[in-house]
Amino acid sequence: MTYEAIVPYDAITPFARGDGVETRLMIGKERVAEPPFTTGTTVFPAGASAPMHSHNCAEQVTILEGRAIAEVDGARSELGPMDTSFIPADVPHRFVNIGNGPLKILWIYAAAEVTRTFTETGETVAHLSFGDKV
Repeated sequence: MTYEAIVPYDAITPFARGDGVETRLMIGKERVAEPPFTTGTTVFPAGASAPMHSHNCAEQVTILEGRAIAEVDGARSELGPMDTSFIPADVPHRFVNIGNGPLKILWIYAAAEVTRTFTETGETVAHLSFGDKV
């Protein structure tokens, strides 16, 4: 484990989530001792999305590039660059790329230990573990 305060984005190894979706962990317990949050980016190819899911902590998602439909607890909103959402813990949500190019999001979890619970199956997995796929 490293304890770097400066993390060049290109030096972060992407985590392949399936269907061409890639996530990069920027700050988290794997990189920093006792972080108060976990941050990173996820890039979705055109037409891709994450399955409906929830987390054990609150999450902020900011669209960096592209266009998305945010589905949060049954409500749908169209978002573009720099639009931001706040999702409380345990609230089902997902982001769907509705653009012709990549959708890049910045996410911030309000915890160092993050889990994802898939709405359809009820399965809970550790964030960025082998089971954390799209």
